[in-house]
Amino acid sequence: MDAQGRGRDEGIDPADQWVLNPDTGDYELRLTPSSGRSSAPSGTSDARTPGPRRGPKPETAPPGDRATVPGQRGGRRGAGGGRGDEARRPGSRAAAPTTGRRKAKPKKSRRKKALVWTGGVLAFLLVGTGTAGYLVYQHFNGNITAMSTDGAGTGGFSKDRAINVLVIGTDKRTGEGNEGYGDAGSVGHADTNILFHVSKDRTNATALSIPRDLITDIPVCPTKLESGEEKDIPATSGGRFNTSLGQSERTPSCTMRTVTELTGLKVDHFMVADFNAVKSLTSAVDGVDVCLAKDIDDKDSHLKLSQGEHTLQGEQALAFLRTRHSVGFGSDLSRIEIQQQFLGSLMRKLKSNDTLTSPTKMWSLAEAATKALTVDDKIDDINQLRKLGMELASVDPKNITFTTVPVLDNPDDQATVILDESKAPQVFSMMREDVSFTAVEKQEKAAAKAKENAKLKGAKADPADVRVDVYNGGAPAGSAQGALDWLQNEEGVLKSTNKANAPEDVKKTQLVYAPNQADQARSLAAMMGLSASALKPTTTDAGEMDPMVLTLGPDFKQAGSPLSAPSKAPDDIQRVEADKAVCAK
Repeated sequence: MDAQGRGRDEGIDPADQWVLNPDTGDYELRLTPSSGRSSAPSGTSDARTPGPRRGPKPETAPPGDRATVPGQRGGRRGAGGGRGDEARRPGSRAAAPTTGRRKAKPKKSRRKKALVWTGGVLAFLLVGTGTAGYLVYQHFNGNITAMSTDGAGTGGFSKDRAINVLVIGTDKRTGEGNEGYGDAGSVGHADTNILFHVSKDRTNATALSIPRDLITDIPVCPTKLESGEEKDIPATSGGRFNTSLGQSERTPSCTMRTVTELTGLKVDHFMVADFNAVKSLTSAVDGVDVCLAKDIDDKDSHLKLSQGEHTLQGEQALAFLRTRHSVGFGSDLSRIEIQQQFLGSLMRKLKSNDTLTSPTKMWSLAEAATKALTVDDKIDDINQLRKLGMELASVDPKNITFTTVPVLDNPDDQATVILDESKAPQVFSMMREDVSFTAVEKQEKAAAKAKENAKLKGAKADPADVRVDVYNGGAPAGSAQGALDWLQNEEGVLKSTNKANAPEDVKKTQLVYAPNQADQARSLAAMMGLSASALKPTTTDAGEMDPMVLTLGPDFKQAGSPLSAPSKAPDDIQRVEADKAVCAK
């Protein structure tokens, strides 16, 4: 019998066997003695459980994690010595009864445990999986399946910048009962796609749904196949977004590249879920609450529900997420809306006390998530997933907005959609510039914006008097000449010169000017949509014939397109706030 099993036999909640070690800040498995018997020593047959089912099993857990691991005999460092022996030596710190420690500071321990759970909860919500800090390293690590990013991402998330995680739901029909959903032979396309953007300050997030039927360009995709072969999968012009995965041997890294090509946002990580993941994850939390404004009877998804409120899990939850003919206009866009409503409800369920205070539910959730999802090779370690989860944990559902890429019906093909060029660039720009879609810290952000705008106020020079040299410092090839043509022909800035490539690339477009050129700088900034932060004044005045220096960075897309992000999203785009319950229509 394993450690968890013994705890249940003696009437102990499995999660209550985990206690916080104040020396390391980690949770450790300590079994409460029963009838004068201490926990079983490392290496005994009682500590044996079946090993993980997928992935290589690391020989050791990371330093500082001293938990006894289900699926491993004895302590981490082997049955014979090291910390495994220390845990059973009479009088050692590790051998202290858990009951004594828990009674000493019960409130602090329970609160800490809830906070750690929460870190994992929010990681799972939208990004696919996250684990609480004390979840057993080797056990869950063995559940993880990973694939290569093929260099398509940033190389990994960072604490000092925004985070972008791409969640892909495939239409692969493998698994019991899934062959009945449409194309039983699907190779697994990018059927449901959500780009989850978490702000740099971690106060808000935007979950952008990308329609599977969006016509877009899929770039060349350098790919390492399962066979180990490396090849460049050719680009496709004007194909469906969902063919960025599965078609022509494309892997999730190709979907990452397609998202970057479409939005201008570099993706940090991807997570892939299939039909089985939906069923197992919703069952792990005992179902997700949904509301229906009318009866649903969808012959394709096999969902039949009456108007009103329902709690769905397993097969029913999957059917709900696959439904489209009985909601909205019967299109995939209508299905996206109910998927967003479902995820919002899932978030509220996971944030509720009913979930957070149930160790059994949380354990089941983490177990299901790590088994059901495929992640990229930069987060194929449970420790990395935990860190990612904790980064996302501070985002309140009221500050998470679900929205969809603005699209129009394709006039050439009624089964597909095309980008709405009047709205989509605005949405992408807000995400690139980390502008919240919600009213997060409204007063502080408004004050900061006002201070920035104050720098742009004042007299502006006539375009004919603006003198500027234009450099390319990381913008697309030909940008300097394109900007020059636009400035001269459209704006009347005739005293402008193309200086080709800059000595060094810049992260963002910037305008360097002298104090006595401030009116010229304000004029040029207004023309190009530069923010105050892009203006870089020097300390000494310039000569009468000296030009300002405009260096175009990677944020420059094309002449005439504003570089500063809008302060708000278009009013009529589709959106759902995660904290609001909405009934599917």
